[in-house]
Amino acid sequence: MNNSNKPEMTPLTTGETFKTLNITAKAGMEMPLHHSTKEAVIVVLKGDAILKMPDGEHTLSQESTFIIPAMVEHSLKIKTDFHAIAIMENTSAIQFES
Repeated sequence: MNNSNKPEMTPLTTGETFKTLNITAKAGMEMPLHHSTKEAVIVVLKGDAILKMPDGEHTLSQESTFIIPAMVEHSLKIKTDFHAIAIMENTSAIQFES
């Protein structure tokens, strides 16, 4: 897969229990189908995106938060330049579908 059109996720901090990831993306980018092995909290700092989940589509916009349940497959379509922080347990892993 060409990573040039995929949002970038980089580790920020790791504590005793939780870790944070910085998520940045340009308008038009897409995060392919994936899941987290543990629950994840997304805090949107800038921009808009559509989170596609089995129960439907959810709009993520500046100053919103969203909790993604563990093991639920989802994808992300970036509408406007996007910046968010993901908060999850240290033992959580993000796994992309084949």
